[in-house]
Amino acid sequence: MHVSIENKLGAFGVLLSDATAVALDGFSCSAAALLLTLGYQGEATATQLAAIAGITQPTAVRVTEGLIRRRLIERGDRAGRTAPLRLTREGVRRAQALQRARLEAMKGVLAVLTVRERAAFEAVLDKLLAEATQSRAFARRTCRLCNHGDCQGALCPIGSRATAVEKAHRLRDEETS
Repeated sequence: MHVSIENKLGAFGVLLSDATAVALDGFSCSAAALLLTLGYQGEATATQLAAIAGITQPTAVRVTEGLIRRRLIERGDRAGRTAPLRLTREGVRRAQALQRARLEAMKGVLAVLTVRERAAFEAVLDKLLAEATQSRAFARRTCRLCNHGDCQGALCPIGSRATAVEKAHRLRDEETS
C-alpha cells in the first residue's frame, strides 16, 4: 500500500501546527500573531492587525481587548475613530519569549536532518513558499509569526516573491495607462 505524499505533507503540517501551539504557551494563534506583528511593526490598528492575522476585524478587537486586559498591549492616542495599538514593556517581553519558543520548536523538528538534508529541504521549501505567494497581503498573513529580523530581503522567498508580484503589477499598470 502506498501512502501519498499529500497525506505526508498534511501530517507534516499538523506536526508543525502542534509544535507551534505548544510554543505559544497558552496564547491563541491569533493572539500570538497580534503580539508578534506589533513587536515587528511597532503600532497598528485593530483593522490592520486583522488583515495580517487573517481574522475578522471583530475578532481582532476581541483578541486585542483580552491582550489589553492582560496589560500586554495598550492603545495610543485616537486619530478619528481609530487608535493605534502597541506593545507594553511586558508585551515586548512576552512577544520575544513567544518568538524564541516558536523558533526553538521549529529547530526541534529540523534536528533530525543532516546539514546536507537541511539545505535540500530549505531549497524545496523556498520554492514552495515562493510559488504560493501571490500578493503582499498573502505574505503578511503567511509570515505573521515569523521573526522578520532573520528573514529579510532576498533571504525571504515569500517577501521576495511578493515584491516581484508588486513590481510586475506596477509595470503592467504603467503599460496600460
